[in-house]
Amino acid sequence: MNIELKNQTAIVREAGVLVTDGSSAMELLATARYETGCSAIVLFKEQLDESFFRLSTGLAGEVLQKFVNYQMKLAIVGDFDGYTSKPLQDFIRESNEGRQICFQPDEGAALAWLERVGA
Repeated sequence: MNIELKNQTAIVREAGVLVTDGSSAMELLATARYETGCSAIVLFKEQLDESFFRLSTGLAGEVLQKFVNYQMKLAIVGDFDGYTSKPLQDFIRESNEGRQICFQPDEGAALAWLERVGA
């Protein structure tokens, strides 16, 4: 897996969809932690199965619970304006107010958020 380490944050540079279910999320989390010893991961929207962004599928909850359980902060980078679902927009906003998971427009903003929350 192509992972770049910046300030104890693993930035996943692998192309394509990497997270399709809880097992693939756990594999990604474990690989990143084992290879880098990191406490945070930056993923790009394109690395998540599109069903992640339909909250009714339960994929987002299943995946994000893995990161919470294993105390790994997660920043998801991408343009989320195209999603018009109010529950998803509320979820993104509430996540960004927390200290565990965030959705940011670019890598720089994601790294800045992770630094602010102590990753």
